Amino acid sequence: MTSPNPWHPPELDGPCSAAYRHALRQGWFDEKEIAALLDCDLAEVRRIRSALTELCLLAGAGVGQRPEPVDPGIAEAVLANRLEVDIIERRSQVVRVSRQMRELSGIWAEHHKRSGSDASPAVRLVEDAEAVRRELALAARECEEEVLSVQPGGGRSTAALSEASSRDALMLERGVQMRVLYQHTARADLATRAYVRHITELGGQVRTTAEIHERMIIFDARVAFVPQSRTGRKAPGAAIVTDPTVVDYLWRTHHKSWLSAHPFDTAEESDDHGTTEELKQTILRLMATGLKDDVIARRLGVATRTCRRYMAAIMEELGATSRFMAGVKAVELGLVQSVPPLSERQQGQGPPPQHDGPRGS
Repeated sequence: MTSPNPWHPPELDGPCSAAYRHALRQGWFDEKEIAALLDCDLAEVRRIRSALTELCLLAGAGVGQRPEPVDPGIAEAVLANRLEVDIIERRSQVVRVSRQMRELSGIWAEHHKRSGSDASPAVRLVEDAEAVRRELALAARECEEEVLSVQPGGGRSTAALSEASSRDALMLERGVQMRVLYQHTARADLATRAYVRHITELGGQVRTTAEIHERMIIFDARVAFVPQSRTGRKAPGAAIVTDPTVVDYLWRTHHKSWLSAHPFDTAEESDDHGTTEELKQTILRLMATGLKDDVIARRLGVATRTCRRYMAAIMEELGATSRFMAGVKAVELGLVQSVPPLSERQQGQGPPPQHDGPRGS
């Protein structure tokens, strides 16, 4: 039976590499010479010797034997074989668990059929954030063709990106197509850029746009996850939508935003000129509607202070001394259309502050 904790080879760090090179020159691993070479104590030398032995780079490391360096090609073959055996055993476990769960799924379905509750609701509200994550993990495992997601706001938390990265990598490796939509402000976040670089290397596509409305994830155009608004500090739940008409509407909404979005190229500077100009144009349009600073900032996924810096730059470019004058000049120059001011209720609309639930792609 496979150990519950799979074997992980130790890291070949700098001291291990230096010790291996010295042993190769000398013909064997001499602890005292290596301690002097690396200026370290014998405990560190024995750690290095243990790591090299576990990596199959030292042979004859028994009591009374002089450990000699091994060809790295041979070591690689031995280690790869050990890891492949572990992978095969793990896959066998996955097959066994899947078979057992399918048997129980039949019992579950039969029970609900007898009780008259076999019909799944078109919109199911799951209020517990942990339960939403389990549902997301299940949808990701069952996804076969395509996953779309919308992530409003700026950069996301490292925890959310780490969780998404491992799940997304598994889908991409199965050949699932992935399209992720961020706001332009996410380009400046280093953790988000690292995540984007990782999934694009695996074949995912990521674009950004100035303004998007709400977080959303759609799997295979059949099930969509739409989060609740955050209230207080508690992580929100989500509505899980399977109604074909609603899911199709959400899919088309994503597609429309995707067509006008800019590719997220992590090799470019984070303040790419094209996206910055589009962001300023969007701010100008929102200013013309009479929205308050904090509402505009929320719509764009930036801090209110950052939003005000953009506004100040826009007013300076237009030679305006007030927001009202900037709006008038923008209409005169044809930069924005003349629009009626929004009511107080409309001004409150827009996405809530960024949150991490449900954590998506």
